[in-house]
Amino acid sequence: MPRVISLILGGGRGTRLYPLTKSRSKPAVPIAGKYRLIDIPVSNCIHSGLHRIFVVTQFNSVSLHRHIYNTYKFDPFEGGFVEILAAQQTMQSETWYQGTADAVRRNIPYFTEKDYDLVLILSGDQLYRMNFQEMIKTHIENKAVVTIAALPVAESEARSCGIMRIQADGRVIDFEEKPKTQEKLNRVRTDPAWLDKLGLNAHGRPYLASMGIYVFNTKTLVEILNGSTATDFGHELLPQTIAKQRVQAHLFDGYWEDIGTVGAFHQANIDLTLDNPPFDFTHGEQPIYTRPRFLPSSRILGSTIRNSLICDGCIIGRNSVIENSVIGVRSVIGDNVTIRDSYLMGADWYEQPHELRRNQEEGIVNLGVAAGSVVERAIVDKNARIAKGVRVVNETGVVDSEECPTHVIRDGVVVVPKLTVLREGTVI
Repeated sequence: MPRVISLILGGGRGTRLYPLTKSRSKPAVPIAGKYRLIDIPVSNCIHSGLHRIFVVTQFNSVSLHRHIYNTYKFDPFEGGFVEILAAQQTMQSETWYQGTADAVRRNIPYFTEKDYDLVLILSGDQLYRMNFQEMIKTHIENKAVVTIAALPVAESEARSCGIMRIQADGRVIDFEEKPKTQEKLNRVRTDPAWLDKLGLNAHGRPYLASMGIYVFNTKTLVEILNGSTATDFGHELLPQTIAKQRVQAHLFDGYWEDIGTVGAFHQANIDLTLDNPPFDFTHGEQPIYTRPRFLPSSRILGSTIRNSLICDGCIIGRNSVIENSVIGVRSVIGDNVTIRDSYLMGADWYEQPHELRRNQEEGIVNLGVAAGSVVERAIVDKNARIAKGVRVVNETGVVDSEECPTHVIRDGVVVVPKLTVLREGTVI
């Protein structure tokens, strides 16, 4: 068996997920009420038998450090680990990472300090399940120097992905990062009938998109990085390598969602509430791991809940309505509250009786959502305080706005940042 080291890339600013990334890195953003994005690739690695994992990051990494430290502890005799590689000044470089390839280049000393045969490179902001051993098998059997996980997509999605064209044996012969013109799209289009022969039901998806998942021969990766000034895999390094060496495609047709934007992130969470969700966290044989918490069962005093996820430790009052929503850990929701198509991330702590008395005496809004409030098509980040009678509804249908200090609207979704206070009578 080859010795494999995994690198999860999560070092970008996460501007497309702002303000969820205002005080945390992308991999640390909570998903499904009780997990973090980093839990997805790490869990996939663990289920694939890959227990040596580095997470490369540079922005707001404190909460990510804390989560990883509290979550992933391996048998000391096995040698498994999940460690953060944060950007740092060295004698060789004093700048931030300039791109995905540059981030890997700057960490060569860490993934080459032991004799690893292969490097598995993953993204920290995707939702999917994959057995990486199958991809490694594809890589070895085809004697490739690089293998790229490929997913069939429609033309509308192809314009925002790295698209590859492959030969009958799966070798990648062309790669176009985010093709915008029809000419470029036509050049990397794959015949759907041919995809069907390979066992993929194209269904109007004639393009093979890179999933941002790569297997490299370690020696080759080091040579490529040291022999090039390329800073990004998709735009520079992969096209350069395809022209000179064997790059293989590993075909995948399961659920995969790039949740790098607020709109995609919101929809991915709301989709979890469906009768048959496209991604199911309750998958028994391959659970998604996360930090264990010692929380009580949720207490629901008398409300109507439909198609929703209610996480541990919540308190939900009387006569409230919750529909198509995800309610995160320790959420406190008052009486006569309406929540629809929304993701409430919950809280990091409970306010104790003496704190609640102090809040009342000093006019401080309690953690959670107070009585009579309405929240629709929104994301409410952790530890927010929403007072009585607040309406978060985006009634005017604003698509994008960052003008107000209490909220941001992205892709039509209202985002209430972490620790925000919405006072009584506020209307968004």
